[in-house]
Amino acid sequence: MTTVQDLIDRLEAEADADADPETTPDVGIIMGSDSDLPVMEGAYDALDELGFAEQTDFHEAPDARFTYESYVVSAHRTPELMYVYAETAAARGLDVIIAGAGGKSADLPNMTASIAYPIPVIGVPVQEKSVDSVIGMPTGAPIVAVDAGKSFNAGLSAAQVLAREHEAIESRLVEYHEDLKSGVAGVSVALHDLGIDGFRARDDE
Repeated sequence: MTTVQDLIDRLEAEADADADPETTPDVGIIMGSDSDLPVMEGAYDALDELGFAEQTDFHEAPDARFTYESYVVSAHRTPELMYVYAETAAARGLDVIIAGAGGKSADLPNMTASIAYPIPVIGVPVQEKSVDSVIGMPTGAPIVAVDAGKSFNAGLSAAQVLAREHEAIESRLVEYHEDLKSGVAGVSVALHDLGIDGFRARDDE
Protein backbone atom coordinates (compact mmCIF):
# COMPACT_ATOMS: atom_id res chain seq x y z
CA MET A 1 0.00 0.00 0.00
CA THR A 2 1.33 3.43 -0.97
CA THR A 3 1.87 5.77 1.98
CA VAL A 4 2.07 9.54 2.12
CA GLN A 5 5.78 9.18 2.80
CA ASP A 6 6.12 7.11 -0.38
CA LEU A 7 4.63 9.98 -2.36
CA ILE A 8 6.86 12.51 -0.62
CA ASP A 9 9.91 10.38 -1.41
CA ARG A 10 8.82 10.14 -5.04
CA LEU A 11 8.42 13.90 -5.42
CA GLU A 12 11.74 14.62 -3.75
CA ALA A 13 13.51 12.06 -5.94
CA GLU A 14 11.99 13.64 -9.06
CA ALA A 15 13.14 17.06 -7.88
CA ASP A 16 16.68 15.73 -7.47
CA ALA A 17 16.69 14.03 -10.89
CA ASP A 18 17.67 17.19 -12.80
CA ALA A 19 15.45 16.08 -15.68
CA ASP A 20 15.26 17.83 -19.04
CA PRO A 21 12.40 20.37 -18.77
CA GLU A 22 11.11 19.22 -22.15
CA THR A 23 10.37 15.80 -20.65
CA THR A 24 8.71 16.91 -17.41
CA PRO A 25 5.08 17.93 -16.83
CA ASP A 26 4.43 21.61 -17.57
CA VAL A 27 1.19 21.85 -15.60
CA GLY A 28 0.33 20.28 -12.27
CA ILE A 29 -3.32 19.62 -11.41
CA ILE A 30 -4.01 18.96 -7.75
CA MET A 31 -7.22 18.61 -5.78
CA GLY A 32 -8.12 18.07 -2.16
CA SER A 33 -10.07 14.86 -2.73
CA ASP A 34 -10.97 12.52 -5.56
CA SER A 35 -14.55 13.64 -4.96
CA ASP A 36 -13.45 16.94 -6.57
CA LEU A 37 -12.57 15.15 -9.81
CA PRO A 38 -15.95 15.57 -11.55
CA VAL A 39 -15.47 19.35 -11.28
CA MET A 40 -11.73 19.33 -11.95
CA GLU A 41 -12.09 17.24 -15.11
CA GLY A 42 -12.70 20.47 -17.00
CA ALA A 43 -9.04 21.40 -16.57
CA TYR A 44 -8.01 18.10 -18.15
CA ASP A 45 -10.48 18.68 -20.99
CA ALA A 46 -9.13 22.17 -21.71
CA LEU A 47 -5.52 21.02 -21.79
CA ASP A 48 -6.42 18.01 -23.94
CA GLU A 49 -8.24 20.36 -26.32
CA LEU A 50 -5.03 22.34 -26.71
CA GLY A 51 -2.89 19.30 -27.47
CA PHE A 52 -1.44 18.59 -24.03
CA ALA A 53 -1.03 14.98 -22.92
CA GLU A 54 -1.30 13.49 -19.45
CA GLN A 55 2.03 12.35 -18.05
CA THR A 56 1.67 9.49 -15.59
CA ASP A 57 5.37 8.53 -15.38
CA PHE A 58 7.86 11.27 -14.60
CA HIS A 59 10.66 9.33 -16.24
CA GLU A 60 8.72 8.28 -19.36
CA ALA A 61 7.28 11.34 -21.06
CA PRO A 62 4.57 10.89 -23.72
CA ASP A 63 5.28 11.97 -27.27
CA ALA A 64 3.48 15.30 -26.83
CA ARG A 65 5.76 18.27 -26.16
CA PHE A 66 3.45 19.74 -23.51
CA THR A 67 2.11 17.64 -20.67
CA TYR A 68 0.33 17.74 -17.32
CA GLU A 69 0.20 15.57 -14.21
CA SER A 70 -2.34 15.24 -11.42
CA TYR A 71 -2.41 14.26 -7.76
CA VAL A 72 -4.79 14.29 -4.83
CA VAL A 73 -3.22 16.48 -2.16
CA SER A 74 -5.20 17.40 0.95
CA ALA A 75 -4.22 20.58 2.78
CA HIS A 76 -5.87 19.30 5.96
CA ARG A 77 -5.30 15.54 5.89
CA THR A 78 -1.84 15.51 4.29
CA PRO A 79 -0.28 18.94 4.87
CA GLU A 80 3.24 17.50 4.62
CA LEU A 81 2.47 16.19 1.12
CA MET A 82 1.03 19.55 0.08
CA TYR A 83 4.14 21.30 1.32
CA VAL A 84 6.53 18.99 -0.53
CA TYR A 85 4.46 19.09 -3.73
CA ALA A 86 4.55 22.89 -3.79
CA GLU A 87 8.15 23.15 -2.61
CA THR A 88 9.47 20.76 -5.29
CA ALA A 89 7.28 22.05 -8.13
CA ALA A 90 9.94 24.21 -9.78
CA ALA A 91 12.68 21.59 -9.51
CA ARG A 92 10.31 19.02 -11.03
CA GLY A 93 9.79 21.27 -14.07
CA LEU A 94 6.29 22.58 -13.41
CA ASP A 95 5.56 26.07 -14.75
CA VAL A 96 2.03 26.49 -13.42
CA ILE A 97 -0.26 24.69 -10.96
CA ILE A 98 -4.04 24.32 -11.02
CA ALA A 99 -5.36 23.64 -7.52
CA GLY A 100 -8.97 22.81 -6.71
CA ALA A 101 -10.62 22.48 -3.32
CA GLY A 102 -14.11 22.47 -1.88
CA GLY A 103 -15.82 23.33 1.37
CA LYS A 104 -15.74 26.57 3.33
CA SER A 105 -12.11 25.99 4.26
CA ALA A 106 -10.66 25.41 0.79
CA ASP A 107 -7.06 26.03 1.74
CA LEU A 108 -5.20 23.93 -0.84
CA PRO A 109 -4.94 26.57 -3.59
CA ASN A 110 -3.92 29.31 -1.15
CA MET A 111 -1.30 27.34 0.71
CA THR A 112 0.10 25.91 -2.50
CA ALA A 113 0.39 29.41 -3.95
CA SER A 114 2.23 30.57 -0.86
CA ILE A 115 4.72 27.70 -0.82
CA ALA A 116 5.26 27.37 -4.59
CA TYR A 117 5.76 31.13 -5.13
CA PRO A 118 6.73 32.51 -7.64
CA ILE A 119 5.18 29.69 -9.70
CA PRO A 120 1.67 30.88 -10.59
CA VAL A 121 -1.18 28.95 -9.03
CA ILE A 122 -4.70 29.00 -10.45
CA GLY A 123 -7.30 28.26 -7.81
CA VAL A 124 -10.55 26.45 -8.58
CA PRO A 125 -13.30 26.72 -5.96
CA VAL A 126 -15.03 23.37 -6.36
CA GLN A 127 -18.19 24.71 -4.73
CA GLU A 128 -19.78 28.16 -4.52
CA LYS A 129 -19.10 28.23 -0.79
CA SER A 130 -15.38 27.78 -1.51
CA VAL A 131 -14.96 31.03 -3.46
CA ASP A 132 -14.19 33.34 -0.54
CA SER A 133 -11.64 30.90 0.88
CA VAL A 134 -9.80 30.48 -2.44
CA ILE A 135 -9.59 34.17 -3.34
CA GLY A 136 -8.92 35.37 0.21
CA MET A 137 -5.15 35.85 -0.06
CA PRO A 138 -3.47 38.83 1.62
CA THR A 139 -1.57 41.51 -0.29
CA GLY A 140 1.81 40.20 -1.38
CA ALA A 141 0.63 36.59 -1.60
CA PRO A 142 -1.09 36.41 -5.00
CA ILE A 143 -3.29 33.71 -6.43
CA VAL A 144 -5.22 33.65 -9.68
CA ALA A 145 -8.69 32.13 -9.36
CA VAL A 146 -11.63 31.20 -11.54
CA ASP A 147 -15.28 31.11 -10.58
CA ALA A 148 -16.75 28.14 -8.76
CA GLY A 149 -16.60 24.98 -10.84
CA LYS A 150 -14.92 26.66 -13.83
CA SER A 151 -11.93 24.36 -14.03
CA PHE A 152 -12.02 24.44 -17.85
CA ASN A 153 -11.14 28.13 -17.62
CA ALA A 154 -8.33 27.24 -15.24
CA GLY A 155 -6.90 24.92 -17.88
CA LEU A 156 -7.09 27.68 -20.48
CA SER A 157 -5.45 30.11 -18.08
CA ALA A 158 -2.60 27.69 -17.43
CA ALA A 159 -2.04 27.46 -21.17
CA GLN A 160 -2.07 31.26 -21.42
CA VAL A 161 0.76 31.42 -18.88
CA LEU A 162 2.81 28.97 -20.92
CA ALA A 163 1.94 30.70 -24.19
CA ARG A 164 4.14 33.66 -23.25
CA GLU A 165 7.17 31.40 -23.77
CA HIS A 166 5.86 28.89 -26.29
CA GLU A 167 4.50 30.02 -29.65
CA ALA A 168 2.99 26.59 -30.29
CA ILE A 169 0.64 26.95 -27.32
CA GLU A 170 -0.19 30.53 -28.29
CA SER A 171 -1.18 29.32 -31.77
CA ARG A 172 -3.38 26.61 -30.27
CA LEU A 173 -5.11 29.14 -28.02
CA VAL A 174 -5.74 31.49 -30.94
CA GLU A 175 -7.13 28.62 -33.01
CA TYR A 176 -9.38 27.53 -30.14
CA HIS A 177 -10.69 31.09 -29.77
CA GLU A 178 -11.33 31.40 -33.49
CA ASP A 179 -13.32 28.15 -33.39
CA LEU A 180 -15.47 29.58 -30.60
CA LYS A 181 -16.14 32.71 -32.64
CA SER A 182 -17.05 30.64 -35.69
CA GLY A 183 -19.42 28.59 -33.56
CA VAL A 184 -21.24 31.72 -32.43
CA ALA A 185 -21.46 32.97 -36.02
CA GLY A 186 -22.88 29.65 -37.20
CA VAL A 187 -25.54 29.60 -34.50
CA SER A 188 -26.43 33.23 -35.16
CA VAL A 189 -26.93 32.65 -38.88
CA ALA A 190 -28.96 29.50 -38.26
CA LEU A 191 -31.26 31.26 -35.80
CA HIS A 192 -31.83 34.14 -38.20
CA ASP A 193 -32.23 32.12 -41.38
CA LEU A 194 -34.27 29.24 -39.98
CA GLY A 195 -36.35 31.30 -37.57
CA ILE A 196 -37.11 30.22 -34.02
CA ASP A 197 -39.26 27.23 -35.01
CA GLY A 198 -36.80 25.92 -37.57
CA PHE A 199 -33.92 26.44 -35.17
CA ARG A 200 -35.68 24.49 -32.43
CA ALA A 201 -36.56 21.73 -34.88
CA ARG A 202 -32.89 21.48 -35.89
CA ASP A 203 -31.86 21.04 -32.28
CA ASP A 204 -34.51 18.31 -31.81
CA GLU A 205 -33.15 16.22 -34.69
